[in-house]
Amino acid sequence: MNQSLAIFYEADGYSIKNNRLLGRQAAGSGFLKGIVEHSNLSNIYCYTSASPKFANFQATIQPWNHRQRDFQWLTTDNPANLDRAGTLYLPGPGLSHHAWARRFGNQRAYSICGVTHTIASMNAMSEIGDLLIAPVQPWDALICTSQAVKTSVEILLNDWADYLAQRMGNRPMIHVRLPVIPLGVDCDFFAPQADARNRLRQALGIPADEFVVLFVGRFCFYAKAHPVPMYLALEQAAKMTNTKIHLVQAGWFENDREEAEFRQAPQQFCPSVNSIFVDGRQPDIRSNIWACADLFMSLVDNIQETFGLTPIEAMAAGLPVIISDWNGYKESVREGIDGFKIPTTICPPGTVPQLNAEYFTEKVNYSSYVAHTASVSIVDVAATTAAIVKSIEQPELRKKMGENGRLRAREVYDWQKVIGNYEQLWTELAELRHIDAMSAPVKANKPAHPLCEDPFRLFHHYASQTIDLKTIVTIGSMANPENIAQIRQNWMSNFAAERRLEPIVVDRIIQTVSEHRSITVANLLQLYGNYPAPNLIATIANLVKFDLLRFLR
Repeated sequence: MNQSLAIFYEADGYSIKNNRLLGRQAAGSGFLKGIVEHSNLSNIYCYTSASPKFANFQATIQPWNHRQRDFQWLTTDNPANLDRAGTLYLPGPGLSHHAWARRFGNQRAYSICGVTHTIASMNAMSEIGDLLIAPVQPWDALICTSQAVKTSVEILLNDWADYLAQRMGNRPMIHVRLPVIPLGVDCDFFAPQADARNRLRQALGIPADEFVVLFVGRFCFYAKAHPVPMYLALEQAAKMTNTKIHLVQAGWFENDREEAEFRQAPQQFCPSVNSIFVDGRQPDIRSNIWACADLFMSLVDNIQETFGLTPIEAMAAGLPVIISDWNGYKESVREGIDGFKIPTTICPPGTVPQLNAEYFTEKVNYSSYVAHTASVSIVDVAATTAAIVKSIEQPELRKKMGENGRLRAREVYDWQKVIGNYEQLWTELAELRHIDAMSAPVKANKPAHPLCEDPFRLFHHYASQTIDLKTIVTIGSMANPENIAQIRQNWMSNFAAERRLEPIVVDRIIQTVSEHRSITVANLLQLYGNYPAPNLIATIANLVKFDLLRFLR
């Protein structure tokens, strides 16, 4: 495959070495590892702003670069160089800025491909809305990680398009493509080690023959999953089956107050269950904690969740899963095959009046916005209890579901498979660059970005006159070697010299004007036609500014 890729790199989008580990960062790290290990791309570039960031990129990928691939740096101050790559990958939905930057050059030079994570934040919704007014093209794509998030993206775009039609009289078209490609996992990473189960159970004080349920994720009731429904169901299941249940929760706390609440809640709502908290950011815990469990459970009830990696990680580790029938979870787990999907209920529009207005005006922040929604989003406790009971009472079913999930994770969600889907998409986008009609081509004598105009066009009327071909130039009073040297040594007077011609050429221009006594700009452009006309005109203007040359009125 003769195809290349540029990866827009900011460490925050790809690093899992943070105290506050987020799902988008885990996904970004997995994508980067998958690209390095599994892609068939001919070249991979790091597109970032500074050399230290490129060095950070190289250090990040070094442990995965077993093929010793050569990764090159493309600097963000020259987007035109992205034509070498053909596709620019972004770890989020913010295509707009990059589409505008591309419009200053060849809009067919490369495709832009972003990906959704949470879309509940104001910033994410704004970035998605911008797709209707930014110069995105049919050869660009915003990858939706689930059909659930694609539906929400389409609702946002259609509502925004309806408003623009009402405001402007015309309804804009949605040009960007919205393919559905799931996030991936490294299935080999989650394959249980031979001694991990016994080692971890001994370390946690759990007998070998007792039942363990595992939750992995942030301990955050307002932005991830409220734990109480899970606790209630576990308590009821323990009593119904007369089974000692151990609940291992692997994750991290947002703050001290929440840690205290989370540690106290199991004592209140599932006192019969042995509740254990471990730090899910630790590498050994992250890779091996799955081995100690008989069952994985995640009852997400939050709108900030769009895909959900942990159930797939559990499946890769061979665990049966109980998940809420919510967002992307709906698509990853098959009911009765890989595990159980617990029915969920959401309230009708208007249940929390003015919540969106309060969020927009910052009366409530993002965390409160999603928390208000989650507080009345329901996961069926009775159905959860029944699924836990069935899992406890039917060990052969658990084993079968675990094996089904392991195969599904490898066949559908392993990064090797997902990267192949990405590459197929990028190939299709490359083909479209050659055949599809362009959206909003730049018109002659119009700016690439209407709100970032050429200042010499936008403010031309500020001046008394404009330099043109008929403008006549003569020698100025400062045109002698001493004065020229003095001006060149002065930082203020020499500013932006890189945008003008070299000093040796400048000296020749001054000499030419002196020899002709007066000469038109048109004639100077003829005499110095080997040099770019804009640089020559800027040079003439700068010389006149300091009276090395003068205009004849």
